[in-house]
Amino acid sequence: MKEFLEFITKHLVDHPESVVLEPEVKEDRIVFRLKVDGADVGKVIGRNGKTATALRTLLTAVAARQGKRAILEIVD
Repeated sequence: MKEFLEFITKHLVDHPESVVLEPEVKEDRIVFRLKVDGADVGKVIGRNGKTATALRTLLTAVAARQGKRAILEIVD
């Protein structure tokens, strides 16, 4: 899941070297904290949050195939 999310995010932003994805395992789910360059936050969130919603949908689908639950948090 982490590699999949990193691949997509690095192709969305202008500064792929600044993409940091930190997984944190909580009780029954995995929380991914995504950090990008300040100039790229808008690209990851998208207009009206549509890109972020699409990323979360893809992550949910990949996690479900593995029998897990995953959440994506975008942090500054």
